[in-house]
Amino acid sequence: MKNSIYRTFILITSLITISCGDNTKETTEKEAISDDRIKLTKAQFEQNNMALGTLSEKEFPVIVKATGMIDVPPENRSVVSATMGGYIKTLPLLIGDVVKKGQAILTIENPEFVTLQQEYMEVRQQLDYLKSEYDRQKIMFDENITSQKSYLKAESEYKTAQAKATGFHKQLEMLNFSPAAVEAGNIASVTTIYAPISGSVTEVNVTKGSYVAPATAILEIIDNSHIHLELSVFEKDIMKVKKDQNITFKIPEASPDSFEAEVHLVGTVIGEGRTIKVHGHLREEEKNHFLTGMFVEANIITATARAKALPDQSVVNVGNKNFVLVLDSEADGNYYLKQMEVEVKDNYDGYSLIENAQNYKPTDQFLIQGAFNLLGE
Repeated sequence: MKNSIYRTFILITSLITISCGDNTKETTEKEAISDDRIKLTKAQFEQNNMALGTLSEKEFPVIVKATGMIDVPPENRSVVSATMGGYIKTLPLLIGDVVKKGQAILTIENPEFVTLQQEYMEVRQQLDYLKSEYDRQKIMFDENITSQKSYLKAESEYKTAQAKATGFHKQLEMLNFSPAAVEAGNIASVTTIYAPISGSVTEVNVTKGSYVAPATAILEIIDNSHIHLELSVFEKDIMKVKKDQNITFKIPEASPDSFEAEVHLVGTVIGEGRTIKVHGHLREEEKNHFLTGMFVEANIITATARAKALPDQSVVNVGNKNFVLVLDSEADGNYYLKQMEVEVKDNYDGYSLIENAQNYKPTDQFLIQGAFNLLGE
């Protein structure tokens, strides 16, 4: 009986021991499965040129975002039109042609030009006679030989003709006719228009043979020797913008590069969309070939602030969230890294501003090179 009880006790004890052993094994396997750290050997770490680093304090700009365009000052833009209407006789220019100030750029023909020159010649010819008659009447009036009425009539006729001659003279000069040539009998029906500024032709609105009225814009010339930024800043941000503040800007449709400028003038009137114009001067303008009208995305740097940051390449965006790899432990020649979520507030000069930096210790080591190869897959 005793032997039977003893065998039964040994059997139960053995089953309990086996059961406990299985549970221990199962628990160990679960712990291994739940460890989601990334394991790297030192050889892998070195072969992939990986590097560790800590959070560093960097200067980050406080910026006001703006959009706008490349523009030129008003004096560098000229619209060419005719003082008097007429028909385009010659127009050899195309968009993109470069012209110099004073260069002949087109000719206009109009019969009225002939009439104007004829009237000028007639008045000039009468002027000498009317002046002599006025002088004669003045002498006679002073000696009480003629009446005041005759003297005043001669004076009026002379000064009226003199005013007409002066007016015709100015009109001929505005039309680029030489009054001296007209007085010599050289009458022309065609006048030449000259370039008012040096620059490039940006618009040609007429063709040869078409009629242009005095208000018609024939062509436009723009001098790109001095260009500037014309930005629009929202009303809520304008109080932060001051003269001489730095501007960084991009031309997204033309180049991935960033360029620099500075605030030169801040507008005082609110325009469309509750925005204010800000005028910026470019730095190293001569090194770049900007074109008038290019769209610009700009950041106006209104202040700077120090903040904790990591290199951009250490932060990987996965599913609209940002992650980093933090060194959890180092043992037996292996690195064990944990994937942690971070909040990125801003990016500047190759660094990401970490909003939740207070969640990490100053001594925490981050994978600052090679993180994308592990998280971006």
